[in-house]
Amino acid sequence: MTILSSGEAIGRLRADRDILLARVDGLTEEQLGSEYLVDSRPLGDFCRSLHDLVAHVLMWDEINLSVLAEAAAGREHWSLDPRWEDPAVGRSLNIGGVEAGRHLSPALLLHRFGAVHDAILDDLGRVGEEAWEGVGALAQRVWTVPGNPAYWHAAIHLGAVPPTGS
Repeated sequence: MTILSSGEAIGRLRADRDILLARVDGLTEEQLGSEYLVDSRPLGDFCRSLHDLVAHVLMWDEINLSVLAEAAAGREHWSLDPRWEDPAVGRSLNIGGVEAGRHLSPALLLHRFGAVHDAILDDLGRVGEEAWEGVGALAQRVWTVPGNPAYWHAAIHLGAVPPTGS
């Protein structure tokens, strides 16, 4: 597997979240909570609205941000344990994350989404080229949906991954 450069990784993460934000921009609270069919692969069939999709992507961004923080402290994050690789376990985690997001107003959910996204871009942007090989490998592992190009998540569920994957 080829590890993308930090610039490519950051560019894809920014573009992926921009695709989602463009879909929700200007929508009312009612519209965000309205039925919205997202691509259910992988394990996305629990998302019933754009609000749910924001909560789902946010949950994984928060987990993955913690993965990087734990790695920087010399520890392995719980989500990297093989027990979490089981599809049934992943599905339960996804359902719980979306359900938790349903208890937040869209304004608060989007604020949290933006703060986490900014933190990710900041953390990845501070990694020097000499350290990128290790950090980049870990980041690419956790921000890659199996069977899909690296760093795309919201775009996969929205059917909007660019044809080249970059």
